[in-house]
Amino acid sequence: MKYDDRDIESMLPLQPAMFHILMALAEDDRHGYAIIQDVAARTNGRMKLSAGTLYRSIQKMLEQGLIEELTNRERPKPELDDDRRRYYRITPLGIAVARAEARRLAQLVQLARDCGFSTGRI
Repeated sequence: MKYDDRDIESMLPLQPAMFHILMALAEDDRHGYAIIQDVAARTNGRMKLSAGTLYRSIQKMLEQGLIEELTNRERPKPELDDDRRRYYRITPLGIAVARAEARRLAQLVQLARDCGFSTGRI
């Protein structure tokens, strides 16, 4: 599905927690605790999502259509899992927004380089 660039741009900039959640879900469907673990591992512990931040972000992302909750039939190995866990998946809109955010951040880094912030000129 193609999304209007204006719709995607209106969701930017993403909160850092939301961007990290999208990155965690880009690789695999995950439940909340697995998202927390993935973000901590990916950032070498520099970002530690609290449960409150995670679930507030998830609620907003569900409302925006960036992620979706899996049904019980879609869960990975439901017979080996705790029924109380909720699993989430990134949506095509979530992928488009994450890509736009990555481009935005890359452009920001390039501007910083152009101003001499990464070379120590300033």
